Amino acid sequence: MTPQDSHDAEAGAAGTAHTGDGAARAAHTGVGAASDATPLDTVSPGSRRPTESAVRIGLVLPDVMGTYGDDGNSLVLRQRLRWRGHDAEIVRITLDDEVPDSCDLYTVGGGEDAAQKLASRHLSGSPGLQRAVERGAPVLAICAGMQVFGEWFVVSDGSRAPGLELLDITTSPQATRSIGELVVEPQLAGLSQPLTGFENHMGATVLGPDAAPLGRVVSGVGNGVPGTASAVSGTAAGADAGQRVEGVVQGSIIATYMHGPALARNPELADLLLCRALGVDSLPPVDIPAVERLRRERMAAARR
Repeated sequence: MTPQDSHDAEAGAAGTAHTGDGAARAAHTGVGAASDATPLDTVSPGSRRPTESAVRIGLVLPDVMGTYGDDGNSLVLRQRLRWRGHDAEIVRITLDDEVPDSCDLYTVGGGEDAAQKLASRHLSGSPGLQRAVERGAPVLAICAGMQVFGEWFVVSDGSRAPGLELLDITTSPQATRSIGELVVEPQLAGLSQPLTGFENHMGATVLGPDAAPLGRVVSGVGNGVPGTASAVSGTAAGADAGQRVEGVVQGSIIATYMHGPALARNPELADLLLCRALGVDSLPPVDIPAVERLRRERMAAARR
C-alpha cells in the first residue's frame, strides 16, 4: 500500500483519533476500527528475523498495557518503514513471554492500576527491555507505561508500587483527572512541529534532575501537579520555570501522556524514533495530506 491509498482512511480517523479506537489502523494501514484488537501480522519473540536487515518493533505487553489503543503506535512505525522500502515486523511480547533484548525499538502503552502492577512485576522479572535501553534502543512509553518506567507510582489504594527505575520520575495522584486534547511545543532536538494527543490520566508525574520534559504545554494539562504538592511540582525549572511541561525524555526513552495513538497524530515523532533505530539522520519524506488535516482538526479542538 502507498501513502495515497491511505488518504481516505486517515481522514475518516480524524474524529476518533483522540481515543485510539482503531485510529492508527485506519490512519496508516487502511484496516478499519472494527478489526480485532490484536495487532495484525505480529510475530512471537522466539521467531527469527525474516532478513538480516529487517527492523523488529517490540510491542510490549499489549495484553495488559493496551487499554487506549496504544498498540497502534507499533503499526504506524511498521507502515512508515514499509513505505520507505524497509522490511519490518512487530514482535508481540505478552505476559507469557520472556522480554527479548534484541528488538530495534520498543513501544509500551497505557493501562489501569492492576495492569501497571502486572507490567512492572513482569518487566522486572524479565529484564530484556532494560538491557535494550542500556544499549540505546529507542523506546516510546505512553501514559501508564511512562509511570511504570519511573522510580515509583501511587495506585488507587494509596500505596506506592515500584517502577523499573529507567526514568528519574515519580507519579502520584492529582486532585482531579486530566481528560482532553493536549498540544505541546516540543523541546527535543529533531522535533519542530507541535505535538498533539489526547490525555486521560489521574497521575501527576514529577521529573527528577536526570529527566527532561518532552515539551511545554500549549493546551491541556500535561504532566500535572500532585494533589498534595505545590503548583511548581508540575512546571519546569531553570530558564523555563513556571511553564507547564509534558512527557519525559531520558537516554533512549521518549515518554508522554499523549494517546491518539500518538504516532498516528505526530509523524515527525514517529520518524525520529525510526531514525534512531536505523542509525540515520533523516528519512525520505512521506506526504500524507490526511495526517495534516487530522492534526489541524485536533489542535483546533484543543483551542475550543
